[in-house]
Amino acid sequence: MQHYNFDELIDRRNTHCVKYDGMAEAYPGKEGLTPLWVADMDFKTPDFIVNALKARCEHPIFGYTFGDDDYYNSITSWLVYKYNWQIRREWLSYIPGIVKGIGFVIQCFTQPGDKVIIQPPVYHPFRLVPTNMKREVVYNPLKLVDGAYEMDFEQLESIIDEKCKLLILSNPHNPGGIVWSKETLARLASICAKHGILVISDEIHAELTYPPFRHHPFASVSEEAAGNCIVFMAPSKTFNIAGIVSSYAIVPNERIREQFYGFLEAGEFNAGTIFAYTATTAAYTYGAEWLQQMRAYVIENVNFVDAYLKQHIPQIKAYMPQASFLVWLDCRELGLPQPELVSLFEDKAKLALNDGTMFGPGGEGFMRLNVGCPRSVLEFAMNALEKAINSL
Repeated sequence: MQHYNFDELIDRRNTHCVKYDGMAEAYPGKEGLTPLWVADMDFKTPDFIVNALKARCEHPIFGYTFGDDDYYNSITSWLVYKYNWQIRREWLSYIPGIVKGIGFVIQCFTQPGDKVIIQPPVYHPFRLVPTNMKREVVYNPLKLVDGAYEMDFEQLESIIDEKCKLLILSNPHNPGGIVWSKETLARLASICAKHGILVISDEIHAELTYPPFRHHPFASVSEEAAGNCIVFMAPSKTFNIAGIVSSYAIVPNERIREQFYGFLEAGEFNAGTIFAYTATTAAYTYGAEWLQQMRAYVIENVNFVDAYLKQHIPQIKAYMPQASFLVWLDCRELGLPQPELVSLFEDKAKLALNDGTMFGPGGEGFMRLNVGCPRSVLEFAMNALEKAINSL
């Protein structure tokens, strides 16, 4: 068995990466920040993917391409292996990114002025994409019950009207790291089916679910769910290949599939790239052991942050994620207005995290931390944060 080294420090600067080279634009006038924001990891993309891409690059022509049997079989086999979910090949389609996919669904199934439901605090493009496409975003905020987030089904029923056409689900939830139970997803599916509201389920963090939790693909939880959803998945978060753009859609319902895939085909949005097909096939064919080791390392990172906060910075609490390399930090006990909280992290601790308010209502007093990095980086960051708070 190969042992992978996740402690290795890799200089990503000058590679046109958003996380490092994009900081000048995202944090203007602030130099020397440690980047713990954008949701990709600082671990090497695994060698079996890099080698597959190198092998393809040995052929000197990069013409029009298509997904072959190996590509589709790698996805269907992976879904059985990970979730015991048997799907049909015709349910699948490449898409050029999940956020773009959300935009395609909005364009395909709604009109300007229609309503799209989201459940904040949640991944900010869920709000930005429909808003920029002139749809009305309706909030069904998650509720905190005994320190854990839950869906508010009573509130959901109260806000639904005839103009509500879509609900965008984060499954697992970003930024809260929640792995929704099968019962929760089935109840959501029932409500949305009853009211004719199509569900988009963004499942990009699914493969990073921690034991003993189990991810349930939305379409797998009930017949109502399967008949009224579009599921988006990708190997990009899992294998650190976001720049390759390797997402795909799964649509079990024939009517929805024909409408949506017809829309994709009309604009050739379903045409993948050579490298997307190659990387996906390699990831899902050879990636099980790498994923297990990487996930174990990230879990240790999460536990390190939690233990450090409890011992040294008890005013900040980590919501222990059940999935993903993102940790939702509750900083409300510091008693700082949000601008001062952000300044504490950026100006005093010199750390670049995501401002909790970008995730919508319920994000006040929170920051999102990316722990997909070598532990030495986290140790440096926690020390810097402790010193900054002690200087208040």
